[in-house]
Amino acid sequence: MKAIKIQFITLVLLVISILQVPAQKAGKAPAEEDYYRIVTIPAPEGILLEVGGVATLPDGRIAVCTRRGDVWVIENPEMANGAVPVFTLFASGLHEALGLAYKDGSLYTAQRGELTRLADTNGDGKADVYETVYAWPLSGHYHEYSFGPKIAADGSFFVSGNVAFGDEEWWRGESRVPWRGWVMKIKPDGTMEPWATGMRSPCGLGMIDGELLYDDNQGDWMGSGGIWHVKKGIFAGHPAGLRWTDQPNSPVKLTTDKVYALADPRRVKNDGGRYIKPENIADEKDPNLLFELKKEIPELQLPAVWLPHGILGISNSEIIKDETKGNFGPFAGQIFVGDQGQSKVMRVVMEEVKGEKQGVAFDFRSGFQSGVLRMNWGHDGSMYVGETNRGWGSAGVTNSGLERLVWTGKTPLEMKTVSAKPDGFEIEFTLPVDRKLAEDLSSYTGKSFVYKYHPVYGSPPVNEEKLQIKGVKVSDDGLKVRVVIDNLRQYYVHELSLPGIRSKDGALPVLHATAYYTLNNIPDGAKLPANELSTKRSVSTATKAPAPVKTATAKTATTAAPTYADIEPLLTKNTCTACHQVTKRQVGPAFKDIAKRNYTNERIVQLIYNPEPKNWPEHETPMAPMPQVPKDEALKIAAWINSLKPEKP
Repeated sequence: MKAIKIQFITLVLLVISILQVPAQKAGKAPAEEDYYRIVTIPAPEGILLEVGGVATLPDGRIAVCTRRGDVWVIENPEMANGAVPVFTLFASGLHEALGLAYKDGSLYTAQRGELTRLADTNGDGKADVYETVYAWPLSGHYHEYSFGPKIAADGSFFVSGNVAFGDEEWWRGESRVPWRGWVMKIKPDGTMEPWATGMRSPCGLGMIDGELLYDDNQGDWMGSGGIWHVKKGIFAGHPAGLRWTDQPNSPVKLTTDKVYALADPRRVKNDGGRYIKPENIADEKDPNLLFELKKEIPELQLPAVWLPHGILGISNSEIIKDETKGNFGPFAGQIFVGDQGQSKVMRVVMEEVKGEKQGVAFDFRSGFQSGVLRMNWGHDGSMYVGETNRGWGSAGVTNSGLERLVWTGKTPLEMKTVSAKPDGFEIEFTLPVDRKLAEDLSSYTGKSFVYKYHPVYGSPPVNEEKLQIKGVKVSDDGLKVRVVIDNLRQYYVHELSLPGIRSKDGALPVLHATAYYTLNNIPDGAKLPANELSTKRSVSTATKAPAPVKTATAKTATTAAPTYADIEPLLTKNTCTACHQVTKRQVGPAFKDIAKRNYTNERIVQLIYNPEPKNWPEHETPMAPMPQVPKDEALKIAAWINSLKPEKP
């Protein structure tokens, strides 16, 4: 088959865009694109790259599989020195391939119902071997996606499987056939070993330093997205896969009945005999928490890192480690996590404390053209990002994409990492910081929180508590700050923000100034003595809040509602913009489309607190309950939404 070449004029424009390094204008705040640039690799005409997997070949070519069942091999993907990218169709006819790996001259992909080896044995550039390594059953439910593989140190393959949903209880994940809601370990000879269960939508797998990690999305029994360390025999929290623990080869012996005895599944029927969808209980006095259940369920594995929903993604995906040895910037050895819904990439650093993984998560780079599903490294140290959003919705509004993320060579001021200490945290920066500002406690704010464990779709953050920052100590070189906190809480997410920190020369703020550390264990060791701490605090200036507005009814919303400039801080603070735009459909409906429903302000507030996904069947990702939004702020948002109604002729 002849290779397909991109038109030369398009290529020239692309090369020019690569060579142009954005200049930081005087007074212009630094932005993500100043440090990491997104370069689009356009597909040839007639090809839709709904990327399900990305693999880097030994010779530098990139292979991608698509949700439409094709595998393409791309020569010259870096477009270096004006080289033209060449797309060659390697394989076709696959069933929703959602992962790709290279091993010993072959490509391996997880189709819906099998792990498949693809090989070119006659050297013509096309696969002539489609070999089933191992097949698993399917019920035919649309949500039974399969992901992987990731290759273990012994040459085996790890593959994961989504749950289906109930017919009547459409909100409840269920495992209709083995091994849905599981991770499977498949040997090269085709034998399969069930490895772990408790997964709901395990789209992201990562083999990091010989250890398997996976991430899950917010959903029923999943309060938020997070990353789990997948040891053999663990239970990650979703009960659907426990249906198969009576199988003789199951390494998990936990039963569904035991979980339901500790956490009510709330399977209640109404007078008509129909199941009632469980909703979040606002102001719940004693909600179930994962870490409390672990006392009764030893095999329950807590997330190593929570990824707070709506802030660090909504549909977490690929997990990869930076092995570019500095070619991707100052984060060598760290972990990067994609997110399909928010079309972005996050950064994670883990450490082991008392035998368990835990760590910190940061925002990193947004603005991709479609949902980020798969990533891999090119030979030049750039990150290849495969994208899709068909049926899933994403912040990026195109249906698909293949892009490169390239370091410009400039170093941002970032929290390089945050590590746990017996009395707080140590923050390490990429550049020295201003000592005077770093020694001022007004430069730091924070809180801790956790999520409910319940059958409702997602959880609001609960048990919030402001961090009591006692003092700080800045290292002599300005690269590290010890932050001593009086109220550390084991198992809680600790949000630490640095609004007042700037670089030593005063030119740069911290690009992503908030860190989220999951403190599964507080390390032992010596605490800093009080006489080494700076405790000074300047007078802080409160952020100006939007001007108060009258609560508007549906009739008066247009005249009484705040402007977008007034309301934008509230939309950002409450993560509304993670899923909604003003005029365009994203993960959720556009605000203008909500306005057309003619809800009263009070009804919109009610739906913020307890959403009804049945009202928007065209959106696959349900909205999670948001009772943490203050009532006055929710009413202001509602009034603004209703002001978007089209005027009557």
